[in-house]
Amino acid sequence: MTAELVRGQNHPLSQVRLEIRITAGAPVLAGATLSDDSGKVRGVEWVAHPGAPTLPGLEVSRQAAAEHRLAVDLDAVPEQVHRVDVLLALPSGTGGPLRFGAVAAPSVAVTGLDGTQIARYTITGLDAESAVVALELYRRQGAWKVRAVGQGYAGGLAALLTDQGLPEADELADGIQEAVTRGLARSVPAPAPGLEQPGTASHGSPDAGPLWPPSPSHGQPSSGVSPSSGASGSPVDYTHPRRHPAPPPPAPEAPPGPAGQPVAPVAGDAVGWSMEERLYNQVWGMFEDLARTTAAYRSAVDFADSRLEKELDQALTDPRDRLGPAGDAAREAARSRREALVDQARAVLDRDLAQLTAEGEVVEPALPPAFAGWDNPVWHGYQVPTEPPLAVRLGELHLPESVPLRVPMLVRLPLERGLWIDTGRETAPDGWDTAPEGLRHLAMEAAVALAVRMLAVHPAGEFRVQVIDPAGSASRALTPLVRSGVLTGPPAAGAAGVRDVLGHLTRRVDLLQMAVRGGAAESLPPDLDMARQLLFVNDFPHGFDDRAVTELRYLADEGPSVGVHLLMVADREDAAAYGPLLDPLWHSLMRLTPVPDDHLADPWVGHAWTYEPSLVPPGSEVLDHVLAKVAQASPKQR
Repeated sequence: MTAELVRGQNHPLSQVRLEIRITAGAPVLAGATLSDDSGKVRGVEWVAHPGAPTLPGLEVSRQAAAEHRLAVDLDAVPEQVHRVDVLLALPSGTGGPLRFGAVAAPSVAVTGLDGTQIARYTITGLDAESAVVALELYRRQGAWKVRAVGQGYAGGLAALLTDQGLPEADELADGIQEAVTRGLARSVPAPAPGLEQPGTASHGSPDAGPLWPPSPSHGQPSSGVSPSSGASGSPVDYTHPRRHPAPPPPAPEAPPGPAGQPVAPVAGDAVGWSMEERLYNQVWGMFEDLARTTAAYRSAVDFADSRLEKELDQALTDPRDRLGPAGDAAREAARSRREALVDQARAVLDRDLAQLTAEGEVVEPALPPAFAGWDNPVWHGYQVPTEPPLAVRLGELHLPESVPLRVPMLVRLPLERGLWIDTGRETAPDGWDTAPEGLRHLAMEAAVALAVRMLAVHPAGEFRVQVIDPAGSASRALTPLVRSGVLTGPPAAGAAGVRDVLGHLTRRVDLLQMAVRGGAAESLPPDLDMARQLLFVNDFPHGFDDRAVTELRYLADEGPSVGVHLLMVADREDAAAYGPLLDPLWHSLMRLTPVPDDHLADPWVGHAWTYEPSLVPPGSEVLDHVLAKVAQASPKQR
């Protein structure tokens, strides 16, 4: 079971041969220092960095990258070494971000050689810092442990190394940055930032922060037409820089197709240490391929339109050709060339969509419950997991050109942002009920499905759900959760119920944050429930007074770092009386909709992706089946 560490918390290590896996929102350099029993780094020869990446029992990356895997063999480090500090720093002079506050929070995981996670730590709270001690492996009474550190340095790598006791810290920092600059051409870029709502932080991240490597089976779609191709239609390489092969364990081998035909798709045909990771990477590889090929098609159409406009202008330049057969022929030829270019681009797009559709038909049935739609047969054999998943499905994504092809929208866990299902939409596609009551009911169905999914994909007892329904208006939609007994308590009603639940969770967040900041995580009360909490709020702001609103904002901002997450069903207009006071709350949440809506912006290529919620099929009893399993496996809640 993976230990989710908070700052200052430690965890025993049962293995000595490890990997330190780092994920960041921008290319970072990774290094490590060795310290003796007094905490002193004896010299530059005890520092592993891109310019000198290997020490006994330790090897770090040779370049800046958004993802790193550091190899550690604790049995091979010198006997006088009692601590190994893992360092991260932003490269200087490369045009990239200069402070960690400008990028997604870095995440560091300690894993076995088989990829099984032992401990994980997301470094939150960084702002002006450009270097950070992420975590430390330390020897205590003959055994090794890991501790989450998260100590940042606004003075950069030089300040960090000075704090490590190195007198030549400035020279060493300059040398490390120079080594990174020399390797910049090899630098691995950050994962695609995923989906971003205008005016808000990015969703993933990708979180999100998401690792979105390639699927080797994917083709390299291109438009076949671009402004630089002219009439020849020479293909343009739209290959995304993240889509490159990597060496980890081989994926299943795809069966060869007929000569000249695409290779048959295979589920899990992507890089990764486990089938779950390979499927996750393959899904986001499909997302990238769809984004790229659609961008190529749109670019080709734009070029064809601009070329047509230019040729028509030229045809009108000579007054003698404006009228008569010559002018008509020139205009008709220009339109024909435009149609030929568009048809050529559309043929390439259709080819790529057919390949992605075939891949989706293979991948979707192979997805684990955390990634699968509610109509997937995998739920029929559902069993409560023993490990939390890499990510969770929030819905599906598609573009106008790609219908009916849809790509699962997967978001990394633990969630770094709360979720808001917006009931204020005024229009929706044909066939969807947008009357206020109908929309609220659809929103509650989507929210209940999300809450059940979060319960189902976590190990027994490691995830709790508390519900606030001030007016009791969602009692029908909440029936599956209430009837199964999986809730921490009955839905809180009325202003008093709202105050009780928010007060309890606020005190929990305060207690955990004080323990972390004081480095006293071991002193937390033994009866404190360390399970992650999901606060499910319906019909906000009804039933909320000013204090309750302030506490909700606090939970939205501070809760995720200590395992308290927010799921809201609300119409922003209902809270209009608060004015700009609640703007930070809405901007901090990931906005979802109960009906298809093209509000998710992709900053990579500028697409507006249509989000569609993952709803339970009408008449299905899958929620009751899953909740019964969860309730049966859950320990008695304190």
